[in-house]
Amino acid sequence: MLKGLIAGMALLSILSVSAEACTVMVVTKGASVDGSVLVSHSNDGFGGEMNLVYVPAKDHPKGSLRPVYPTAVALDEMPEYNAFNQPALVTTERGDGWNYPGRPQTKPIGYIPQVEHTYAYMDADYGVLNEHGLMFGECTDKSEHLIRAPYKEGEGIFYASELSHVALERCKTAREAIQLMGSLIDEYGLWGTAETLAVGDKNEAWIFEMQMVPGGKGGLWIAEKIPDGNYSITGNQLRIRAIREGDSDQMFNPRLPQMLKDLGWAAYDENGKLDWVLSLEAKEFNHPYYSQRRVWRGLSSVAPSKNFPPRVSGWDSKTYPLSVTPDKKLDVEDIMRLHRDYYQGTEFDKSKSSLAGLYGSPYHYEKEKGERSILSAKTSYSHVVQNNDALPSPIVWYAMNTPLENSYIPFAVAEMPKAYKHALRDIYDPTKMYWAANQVMSLSQGYFDIIYPLVKEAVGKSEEESHRLVKASRGLSKEKFTEELNKNAVKIFEDWKQLYAKLLMKYNCGVGIRYEKLPDPHTPEKY
Repeated sequence: MLKGLIAGMALLSILSVSAEACTVMVVTKGASVDGSVLVSHSNDGFGGEMNLVYVPAKDHPKGSLRPVYPTAVALDEMPEYNAFNQPALVTTERGDGWNYPGRPQTKPIGYIPQVEHTYAYMDADYGVLNEHGLMFGECTDKSEHLIRAPYKEGEGIFYASELSHVALERCKTAREAIQLMGSLIDEYGLWGTAETLAVGDKNEAWIFEMQMVPGGKGGLWIAEKIPDGNYSITGNQLRIRAIREGDSDQMFNPRLPQMLKDLGWAAYDENGKLDWVLSLEAKEFNHPYYSQRRVWRGLSSVAPSKNFPPRVSGWDSKTYPLSVTPDKKLDVEDIMRLHRDYYQGTEFDKSKSSLAGLYGSPYHYEKEKGERSILSAKTSYSHVVQNNDALPSPIVWYAMNTPLENSYIPFAVAEMPKAYKHALRDIYDPTKMYWAANQVMSLSQGYFDIIYPLVKEAVGKSEEESHRLVKASRGLSKEKFTEELNKNAVKIFEDWKQLYAKLLMKYNCGVGIRYEKLPDPHTPEKY
């Protein structure tokens, strides 16, 4: 019965895992408390990959080829290539993390020349972080000209996820990564959807945007540097505006202006500048505020002095800049807090919406046709990548499932404990953190206002200990740092198993769930 239920959920995920998903944030070196560059990403798709995967460095024979794999997260599952929602990839050539014995191996859709040595990196549905501190975040966008471009043999072979993987394998800096990914788009073409990749290293961060073209040959791409001292947020809408030839803070194919003209897509702003957003008709998904309300929330939270209005004139409004200088410097906790945001304390509070879940829950469980918050019921994982000179190595703070009920756990670019590897959605396994996290989350979301405060307390305690560990470990070797982080991750797994048991016993058969009158499941009175 469990397998049948999960199979039904998988069918839903095929329809929704890749669509209208994800929020990305960037904090530059000069905008952070400790000089870190931060790049965050929420992977918002029911049924998506939830494991963080270590891909080891590797030497390759001279003249060999690198396979380019399809991915279900781009559009839909592709059974003919054994590309499914989870595991997102099955292969032996990227180390143990993507090796699932008994599962069919994913078939490549193309090949490119391989380099003789590739770097170690952390992976998920999209690339996360490599050993040199190159980091990524992603969100899906939309161009009205060409909303979806399924993979077709003989056309483009790259989607944003594989672009990020190749960059992590071969590059040390954000600039190198953008130049490489742009050249791959130019030569091999794109399929899937319009995409944003946030790309950072220990010194700078960029927003890299791309769009398919009819026929899949080549593609359109542009990247813009986020000024040092600034914060940026993107939520499923292209955000770069004027195309500025000769500006060192932008990179794009030199033929981009002519390509837009040849396609008949070129559009200009009020100053006569070729405008990327206007040219691609980068409209929002489903609702006028599916994207821009999240942008408003991020910008107004870090820079309240700017008084950004929550309402705009339309999808092409310039009300919200690509980035802003925060009123005060930001730290990792600030970005984690934003990934848990559902407009608390505003007129848009999702827990008070008619689409909210039970008992004050801020989650919308239907496919989101209305405006979205940064927090989403369909998050399979989220991360905040942190890189600075003081750390023994760059780290990724990783939370499985929704971050409201789960702790962000720090990891180095290295092998992880068994509890954090090879979890499967269709096989329950109590030795995996994914299932411990799910158990706590399920209890919390069932009686949100009653159980969540206890979960919130546990999350806060866990993250406080993790932050203390990271700060105290700055004089350690990379190897010792990794060891301490992995010990911490194992402890959190044990804590989460105990938390689930404690909650289950405390509220067994509804004990302790009391209301003075018939409850409104959305806005309970007293309990």
